[in-house]
Amino acid sequence: MNESKYPAGWDAARVKKLIDAYESQSEDEEVAEDEEGVSESKGQAVVTVPEELLPEVRRLLATHKSA
Repeated sequence: MNESKYPAGWDAARVKKLIDAYESQSEDEEVAEDEEGVSESKGQAVVTVPEELLPEVRRLLATHKSA
């Protein structure tokens, strides 16, 4: 049996509603939401790094112990 699993409180209708909301956003709304999320992240930063450094950055993040 191949039964879909959802987190507690979620079902297919809720997932569809969320997808529809995101798909109906304008590009400006998408950018505003992204910027809002970044500005509310306390103790975190967003950086860009050259792609060739990603494996090393991921390794460092995997070994970092959160406070």
